[in-house]
Amino acid sequence: MTFGVGVIGATGFIGTPYRAEIRECTDEARIVALCARRRDRLDAAAAEDGCDFVTDDWRQVVDHPEVDLVLVLTPDALHLDPVLATAAAGKHLFCEKPIGANIDEAYRMWSAVRDAGVAHYVPFWTRYVPAFARAREIVQAGTLGDIRGIIYRWQNPRPVAIPHTWRDDASLSSAGSIADVGSHAYDIVRWITGCETRRVLTHADVVSPPKPDLGEIDLGEAIGWGQENQVADAQQMKQGTAFDYATIAWEWDNDAVGAIILSHAPFLRKGMAPELELHGTKASLAIDRIRSTVTLYPPDDTDGQPETIGDEGFGNRAAKHVFTSFQEQVAGTRGEHPGMDDGWRVQMFTDAAATSARRGEWVELAELDAEAGTSAT
Repeated sequence: MTFGVGVIGATGFIGTPYRAEIRECTDEARIVALCARRRDRLDAAAAEDGCDFVTDDWRQVVDHPEVDLVLVLTPDALHLDPVLATAAAGKHLFCEKPIGANIDEAYRMWSAVRDAGVAHYVPFWTRYVPAFARAREIVQAGTLGDIRGIIYRWQNPRPVAIPHTWRDDASLSSAGSIADVGSHAYDIVRWITGCETRRVLTHADVVSPPKPDLGEIDLGEAIGWGQENQVADAQQMKQGTAFDYATIAWEWDNDAVGAIILSHAPFLRKGMAPELELHGTKASLAIDRIRSTVTLYPPDDTDGQPETIGDEGFGNRAAKHVFTSFQEQVAGTRGEHPGMDDGWRVQMFTDAAATSARRGEWVELAELDAEAGTSAT
């Protein structure tokens, strides 16, 4: 099957590289409709994609007769209506993570997609990092014994002079760094261990200084500007409102404990320690994505047993993972590819963590689920 693809949010930081990958998948897909706010960039994208239909109204993408797969790549708070409309139209869905602004939206979208019986995909790309895949093999083989400690550091610093974007706006970004990078982090831990978090206690804040306000620019443009301008010297500055730092204590349903640090702050640098530590009753494991190593620590072994994992990068994710998944789902097989059900469960965690930060207390995921009127089934 060759999919007719419609892209909502076609020219942003996420949409641009995704479209480039899809263009290479000539046997699997063709781009037939594009939607974005900025007409200059939209026309340029259409020329790149060989696409004749462009619009600033996402409804026209969903309704397009040649579109049977819709990509929703807009800010978090703008996912709900396009996703529900896509499911109602009986069209397949690719939805960027985090899938919604809150747990209620996430459950509504997952339910709509499930009930419509359409194929769906959520890009939790970290599952395809070879070091994490190797860690999963080690855990599933029982080498660590029962997991009792989980420590994660996802520090993704942005340039100190980076301008303000929608990701800094709490009305558009569901929970700032908690949702942005925290969604990847939580998904990879649950994928490796097969466990879910039971409750969380969060301290979160906006720790980056006010940023240059250059209007409506996407993250790619902002990062480029920030790298070229080492000093934030724009005349107008704007303080972000979305969390850009969080420390979360978590307890898991297998009684494991630990913590996770999530940050986009420029001064919390990455690569100084293993990204993920898993501590079990038999051994511990340290995963260093940057150096592509997995190090096993048996009891009383402080040096560890490092294993270097070959990593050639993601490559074309659309060809390797996305269209493979959609073809399998259309044929009646789900496989292990991440979908809207995973997106909903991840949103339970990120919503609970953000709620804990606002309340200043432990939050049970089951209680938050019940408050939202959803059901963990």
